[in-house]
Amino acid sequence: MLSVRNVSGGYSSETILNDISFEVEKGELFGILGPNGSGKSTLLKMISGILPFQSGEILIAGKSLKDFHSKQLAKTVAVLSQHFSESFSYTVKETVSLGRYAHQKGWFQTWSDQDENVVQNVMDQTGVSIFQNKYIQELSGGEKQRVFLAQALAQEPEILLLDEPTNHLDLSYQKELLDLLKSWTSQNGLTVISIFHDINLAGLYCDRLLLLEDGTINIDHTPNEVIREERIKEVYQTEIQKHPHPTVAAPQMVLLPEILKKSNSVNIHEGFLQRTSEYIVLSSPAPLRTMSSGVVGSGTGWHQTFVNRHVNKNYNCNDHRGEMISFLKSKGFEPSETVGMMTAVVLEDLSCQTSYDDEFSLFVVVTAGVGNAVDASKSEMHDFKMVSGTINIWIFINGELTEEAFIQSIMTATEAKVKAIHDLNVLDPVTGTIATGTSTDSIMIAATQTGKKLEYAGTITPLGKQIGKTVYQCTTEAIKKSQKRKT
Repeated sequence: MLSVRNVSGGYSSETILNDISFEVEKGELFGILGPNGSGKSTLLKMISGILPFQSGEILIAGKSLKDFHSKQLAKTVAVLSQHFSESFSYTVKETVSLGRYAHQKGWFQTWSDQDENVVQNVMDQTGVSIFQNKYIQELSGGEKQRVFLAQALAQEPEILLLDEPTNHLDLSYQKELLDLLKSWTSQNGLTVISIFHDINLAGLYCDRLLLLEDGTINIDHTPNEVIREERIKEVYQTEIQKHPHPTVAAPQMVLLPEILKKSNSVNIHEGFLQRTSEYIVLSSPAPLRTMSSGVVGSGTGWHQTFVNRHVNKNYNCNDHRGEMISFLKSKGFEPSETVGMMTAVVLEDLSCQTSYDDEFSLFVVVTAGVGNAVDASKSEMHDFKMVSGTINIWIFINGELTEEAFIQSIMTATEAKVKAIHDLNVLDPVTGTIATGTSTDSIMIAATQTGKKLEYAGTITPLGKQIGKTVYQCTTEAIKKSQKRKT
């Protein structure tokens, strides 16, 4: 649909873009990224025909841009700018109708049923038909943006050019606009080429991305390839970190504020642990990066309070999350900042231990009982029912863990727990075989994310060795305490 070949140019004698070449297919949502001054707006102006280029060629559907007359170009290419002129007082419908000018032989002297149908359809599709008789000045910023989008779509273009279309829009309007554009590309075959300042929005919605750097192309590829951590750090000259989107296959970037990162320095130890007959709690002076299977605070996140609550063996688990949240609030804990677990074990029987290495340390807390022990390899012989947790493991690490290290920490801790159960000859009461855990075990890894960077936590790594040893010892001790209480 669009072919840019070896294009160079800029303003007067100043060259902004050098030897730019790329292709955009029909029905693509194509994003242009780059820091300020990289040439994004200059490129868009050249594609729209507003700004002439010094050398190279731009083809639209195989035809040179320079061969288009103004009305022909307006039928093919529409432009939605981030700035709009409202010098005249038009209604919404009148504003949208201006998009049909390229299809008129005179100044609306040939307004047809088709023109009317197109205007009404694009107003419906952009959600502005409900206020088509209002004056444009009466609308909010987001509503105006949708009106001018409807005007551009009324041209029935094959290519829509957008210059930072979500600038100054509230979050909901950003989503509405980009959802609409995405649907038009997939359902109507519209080709959309848009400048983005927001890398995350570009990663979410674009089929491909072009990254400009100092007037040249750094890369033209899929979002996942373009939005690489090291590449974005280098081009934008800032500290960021890449994370996958939690629900869709799209890359996302987060900024790393240096001041906040430094202020989070803390060293977790047993002195932070408080115990009552009702719960044990560890309150950290700073948020810790967590990965857990807690009733509250599960998954990954940042948490500052960690609660392991004792409940009766006959605890009703029908709404355990809701009830746990109510409990935390009643005790003065903020659920959004808390990892909360439950156990039927008497909390007095917990086992905790600090383990040190030359460059990091960790603090482990375990509560354990084996009344509902299960052999995972024969778990199909058990009936499913929700019961309160039995073996709960907390591992606090004073160090900076990679994502890989978080996952390996859980693996290593689980292997150590299974070994402790094996050595204590804990049996699955249903199968009579050696158990591997209980039916509702829970685990949490919490790291300060300061100090020594710990890339790995497999069983023979420095971190893995400390986790394996300490979790094994604490689990063994906690189970023995629980078993002794029952005898």
